[in-house]
Amino acid sequence: MLLKSEDTFQIAPTKASQAFRKDVIAGLSQRPRSIPARWFYDFRGSELFEEITTLPEYYPTRAERAILARAANEIALLTGHCRAVIEFGSGSSAKTPILLSAVKPSVYIPIDISGDFLRNSAQSLRTTFPSLPIHELEGDFTKPLSLPPSAEGISRLGFFPGSTIGNLQVPAAVDLLRAMTETLGAGSMLLIGIDRTKDQDVLVAAYDDAQGVTADFNLNLLHRINRELQGSIPVDAFKHVVRWNEKESRIEMHLEAKRDIEFVVDCEPFAMLKGETIHTENSLKYGIREARILLRAGGWTPVADWTDQREYFSLILARINQSTLPP
Repeated sequence: MLLKSEDTFQIAPTKASQAFRKDVIAGLSQRPRSIPARWFYDFRGSELFEEITTLPEYYPTRAERAILARAANEIALLTGHCRAVIEFGSGSSAKTPILLSAVKPSVYIPIDISGDFLRNSAQSLRTTFPSLPIHELEGDFTKPLSLPPSAEGISRLGFFPGSTIGNLQVPAAVDLLRAMTETLGAGSMLLIGIDRTKDQDVLVAAYDDAQGVTADFNLNLLHRINRELQGSIPVDAFKHVVRWNEKESRIEMHLEAKRDIEFVVDCEPFAMLKGETIHTENSLKYGIREARILLRAGGWTPVADWTDQREYFSLILARINQSTLPP
């Protein structure tokens, strides 16, 4: 159920807490152990991720920002003005002003699972765009969402930057893209960032930086579990591990136990042996052909694409395939 406040539409906190508990308990109980990456983003996790985007090893943000700055006017010509811009996983909305300035939307609706961070970012954008209606939507965008009334009757442009699509295995990524077709509706377009395949050393360094910020980001998930689910996880007994999975064309992040441990999460007991891991994130990398196939499978027809000089990253504009919409 959606709750409405003055400017923010949000999922009831108890619902989010129940989903967090369900995913954590199920993930720690299964073999191999795995917790969905979406739970990284409490307020502290969101702060750490924004710090990651400024690191010298982390190329995606700089590459995507450069592409967007160069292609913004061309994107605006293809999308037209006065659409409702719906940003999925908006975070700090750091790249968003480039797009908003070019496409001149009638309303902007950022969606994020981290409510406090979402509201802070939206307030900052209100200062930059004082005449633009901005209505935050706190929730899980991996499922179809009901948009605020301000988006009704307006053509929509979905914005999904940062290659977050790569965090999902292909079937789940297709499901997400199809959920976006339901959220956005007929006549919509989608501007999506997709990270490309490249040298393994470049990829591993981007997720295992020399300053250890990504390690802190990964370990923060355990701090969140302890805080919100009455956990007793010994965080210092884990280390951040990054692996390149060539077969699956993905970076993997894990939390590896440095010793045998026992702990409790919300009254549920768990034990891990030294060397066991909790798989916390995947980041799939795509060639341009594979990216286009993914979009088509998800109900979107690619219209145009742009890349940076090193061809590290792609920004793709697609329009909805009407045949994929529910009757």
